Amino acid sequence: MALIFWDVIQYQRLLLMVVILGIGGSLQVGFQGSMITYASMHIKEFINETWLERFGHSVRPSTLTLLWSSVVSIFGLGGLLGSMSSGCLAAKYGKKKCFWGSSVLMVASAFLLGFSKMARSVELILVGRFLCGISTGVCILLHPQYLGEVSPKKLRGFTTSTASMFWCLGKVLGQVMGLRELLGSGALWPMLLAFSGTAALVPLLTLPFFPESPPYLLLHKGDEEGCVKAMKTFWGEEPHRAELDDLRKEQAALNIAQSKSFLEVVKEPSLRWQLYMLLVLAVTTQLSGIQAIYSYTFEVLQTAGFHLEQIPYLALGVSLCEFFSTVLCSFIIERFGRKVLLWAGYALMGTMLAGITLALSLQPWFSWMPYCCLSLIFCFVFVFGMGPAGATVSLRMEIFDQSSRAPAFAISGTLSWVGVFVIGMVFPLMMENFRQFSFLIFMGSLYTSGFIIYFFLPETKKKSILEIREEFDKLNFKKKQIPVLEAKLTKDHELCTKL
Repeated sequence: MALIFWDVIQYQRLLLMVVILGIGGSLQVGFQGSMITYASMHIKEFINETWLERFGHSVRPSTLTLLWSSVVSIFGLGGLLGSMSSGCLAAKYGKKKCFWGSSVLMVASAFLLGFSKMARSVELILVGRFLCGISTGVCILLHPQYLGEVSPKKLRGFTTSTASMFWCLGKVLGQVMGLRELLGSGALWPMLLAFSGTAALVPLLTLPFFPESPPYLLLHKGDEEGCVKAMKTFWGEEPHRAELDDLRKEQAALNIAQSKSFLEVVKEPSLRWQLYMLLVLAVTTQLSGIQAIYSYTFEVLQTAGFHLEQIPYLALGVSLCEFFSTVLCSFIIERFGRKVLLWAGYALMGTMLAGITLALSLQPWFSWMPYCCLSLIFCFVFVFGMGPAGATVSLRMEIFDQSSRAPAFAISGTLSWVGVFVIGMVFPLMMENFRQFSFLIFMGSLYTSGFIIYFFLPETKKKSILEIREEFDKLNFKKKQIPVLEAKLTKDHELCTKL
């Protein structure tokens, strides 16, 4: 941990980029997910007031439910659209320009949301939430990709895992800002909705002073001079021959002229097991139970037996627990590796869910069971943040090369947004029909995924893209050899040695 801390201090420009992308990236998603709960009561009142002014009567309960559901779900629709388009946009314009553009879109949405009450317009809220969803859908995928590409191998795990740390920080910030004493009041709730625009100003004003990522400059633009200059910008003046040689080998071995399309990535035999792992990670994140616990924290804690006035502060404590665990994950990921953090984290989380189910079942017989259940929830969230949360983000970036990374992330983002929608719709029905035994479904998913990760996922810690690809080729082609590729790699290696 001390070694990682010292390395981070040495790479000051890289650390600054981590903070800039974190504020403009995954922090926005965490903030939007948590603050909307605190603004819900005020937005519903505003809908009723504007309906009364326009039509002379109060809105019907069914209509109010429909409009409120639209306010919530249109953010997810925008996120899905942003995720689906992020791959082709990043390949055409580069990650820096796309990230900067998403920040512009976030500021525009903040203006609409901030002036919605003054304009007496629910429509502005809907449009603002939709634009906000598109922005977050783009930046949440570009954030870890950009960080991974501007980081040296020894810090790649640390930097990419900070994406989950800022996501958790956004959740905490949304819950704190949403308190009645701050922006969660009847007068200030438009400022709560528009707060993301203030955070988006950070990358909007600073990103123009940073270069595009070194792999993009060399592999897509063929600009070796710009690539070396970018490396010096992020990593200092020390020699970067090893990293540059790795990029040259990747360029020669993969013959990258342009990014692969979605269909090309799906059909490519050499990416078969990478896609399998991507699917396992995306599905497990949604079926781990973490999304259900966060989306319905109030209902879960009420089921556990806590009073309504205690729940907001307990929910804030849960988010703080996850935030501190993701900070810890950033410092241990390079020591333990991604594979261990994933399979061990899944196993522990499944065990915690079994304990939560048991605690909820025994609650009528023991008065202290609610506190036992709360402790298990805290442990569940802590294990998720310390292991799977950071390792998943890092692994997604590392198992795909430059030509397939953007469409692969688009696939992952699309699965995630669809999963958020499905869990949000299905989990209440599960709780209504199966009560506490609903968590056993998530437990089965965690144990199954842990088994797959343990036996089939190669470790990616401190390996180049080509080394990781070779590990996956053992699964993709089993005992088959690819002599043309091996000969080409040998030839390129000799060429790089002569250089």
